[in-house]
Amino acid sequence: MSPMPRLIIVRHGETEWSLNGRHTGRTDIPLTARGEDQIKSKAESLVGPGKLIDTPNLCVVMVSPRKRAHKTFHLLTDHLPTAPAHVITETVREWDYGHYEGLLSSEIRQENPGWDIWRDGCPGGESVEDMTCRVDTVIADVREYHRKWKEEGQGTRDVVIVAHGHFNRCLIARWNGFPLAYGDHFNVEPAGIAVLSYNHSNLAEPALNALNLNAL
Repeated sequence: MSPMPRLIIVRHGETEWSLNGRHTGRTDIPLTARGEDQIKSKAESLVGPGKLIDTPNLCVVMVSPRKRAHKTFHLLTDHLPTAPAHVITETVREWDYGHYEGLLSSEIRQENPGWDIWRDGCPGGESVEDMTCRVDTVIADVREYHRKWKEEGQGTRDVVIVAHGHFNRCLIARWNGFPLAYGDHFNVEPAGIAVLSYNHSNLAEPALNALNLNAL
C-alpha cells in the first residue's frame, strides 16, 4: 500500500506576544531567542531526506508573510544544501484581530464581556465566516495537490504550511470537516508541528495524524 499524502503544518516559534498571550495578527514581531532555539535546535532531526518533513517528497511549501513565520521556515531549512522552494502567501496569515490586535483576552472582555473569537470573530478584522472561507480555500488547494499525486501521479506527496496558532487551529478543524469553532479544542503550541492526512488510504476520509510534535 502506497503512503498517503500529508499536510504538515508548523506554528512559528515563541514571540514576546505569544509568551504573554497578546493577540498577534498583523503586527510583525520577531521570534524571541528561545523561539529561535525551539526551531533550530531540532531542525536537523526534523527536516531532510527521510525525516518528518521529508524534503524530496515536498510538493509545495506555503509560508505566511509575517517575519515570525518566515524566520521559522529558514531556521528549519538553513542546514540543507538548498532550501525547499516556497511561496510567501497571505492566504496562510494569522486571523486578523482587527480592533483587538495586541490585546489580552482579559482586556478584550473588559470591553466586550462574553466575547468568544470562535463565535464572534473580530470587529475591524476577520469574522468567523471570513476565516472559514479563507481556510477552506487553502484546504481545497492542498487537496488538489494531493489528488493529483495520488490519482494521477503528478507532483510529489507532501504540502507544508508555516503559519500561526489560530490559523492552524482553524485549519485542523476544517480539514476534518468540523465547524470552525471546534478549533478551540486543538491546542497548537509555538514551534509545534501537526500532521494531517487521510484514513484507510481514502482521500475522502481526512484525519489528524499528529499534534504538537516538537513543541517544548
